[in-house]
Amino acid sequence: MADTSPQRALLVAVEAGGAPRRARPEADEPSPEESLAELRLLAETAGAQVVGTVIQSRREWSPATLIGEGKAREIERLRQEQGFDLVIFDEELSPSQQRNLEAIINCGILDRTALILDIFARRARTREARVQVELAQLQYRLPRLTGRGVDLSRLGGGIGTRGPGETRLEIDRRRIRERIAHLRRELQEVAAHRERQRAGREENRVPLVTLAGYTNAGKSTLHRRLAGSDAYVEDRLFATLDTMVRRVEPPDGEPLLLADTVGFIRKLPHTLVAAFRSTLEEVVRADLILHVVDVSHPARDRQMDAVQAVLDEIGAGDRPRLVVLNKLDRLRDMLGEDGARAEVERLRHRFPGAVAVSAVTGEGFPELSRAIQDALGRRRAVVEALVPYPMAHLAAFIHQRGRVLAEEYRAGGVFIRAEMETSLADRVRAALGPPGTARNGQGAPAERSGR
Repeated sequence: MADTSPQRALLVAVEAGGAPRRARPEADEPSPEESLAELRLLAETAGAQVVGTVIQSRREWSPATLIGEGKAREIERLRQEQGFDLVIFDEELSPSQQRNLEAIINCGILDRTALILDIFARRARTREARVQVELAQLQYRLPRLTGRGVDLSRLGGGIGTRGPGETRLEIDRRRIRERIAHLRRELQEVAAHRERQRAGREENRVPLVTLAGYTNAGKSTLHRRLAGSDAYVEDRLFATLDTMVRRVEPPDGEPLLLADTVGFIRKLPHTLVAAFRSTLEEVVRADLILHVVDVSHPARDRQMDAVQAVLDEIGAGDRPRLVVLNKLDRLRDMLGEDGARAEVERLRHRFPGAVAVSAVTGEGFPELSRAIQDALGRRRAVVEALVPYPMAHLAAFIHQRGRVLAEEYRAGGVFIRAEMETSLADRVRAALGPPGTARNGQGAPAERSGR
């Protein structure tokens, strides 16, 4: 009978004085203890049982083993005593570091990147997500192919081996590259399909509002409440991998499309960012990003910095943004009514316009809806134009694609004052021509824009 007990894992972090902790540094790096706390959540999400942690302090990282050969042998002695199945490192290991550690420590060796990839493989539900994850895994594992067969046999199909599977990873490099090329072609087809969907949305000019934030910040719960969707919700890291877009019809505001996307995390593997590029285009193309923050999390500021780093990486760092301080109910439980109010005010001073909500209880949602409409309104212009009667199609266009504020039938045509998306207002102006241009003897349009 197969052993279904969870794999026992030892977590390892390295504190290297004076050495950069990563290739893409953050302004405020967490302590090794804080980083290991997040690594523990990742390991537990992957199904492991964490039996201990090790923090190795070094002047600089060891290029051969990251932690030094002596520390690696110490961990092997610990493994013989405790019998754990995995050693998970909080940094990404180079292929040579992984091979050297495997030669010393007689159990599975994983790094943070492989662990995140494994969680994505477990969470992927749609065909698109599975293709994206498999591509990222193969790109990560290809340079680590040498010597991986022994490691995979040890793991027996456990954490770090989900997705492509053991057999595929043991085939030669040429076939893996062929598989990568095939997956890339599949994703190109997916990207083309998404582009056609976006083109239809842009033609209809329905604004796109996208939820972005750290993993487990409550984006999917927020999506369910705002859009009435069936977005998957679970109090786990990376519960959502697939983008969900739903139309929202506010009772007294502009219709919009609300998109839920994959959560971000510190040291999000670059291969994943690249593989999920078509999915993350929903963030890049957004008319408004709702940056959802777990206001109760002790590492909230660092999480916000991590989200900003990913947004910058995908080219969405300068998109219009509204900060949503979620989990207000938890903050109140932690700090009390007065403490929570003071903390929210401090954050609103730092992030003007930020809205505090509880996606679970619904508190703050009327304010959030108004803030979304106000933010979308800032991307619109008011156009006043005299549309000649022979151009009735243009008047119909304004009615269909804008919000008519005033309308009056005059001798020279229909005078319309309307609020429209800025690019559509520009199309109306271009169709009418510059002020003073006569059209079929029907007079000239008079227009202005502003808000």
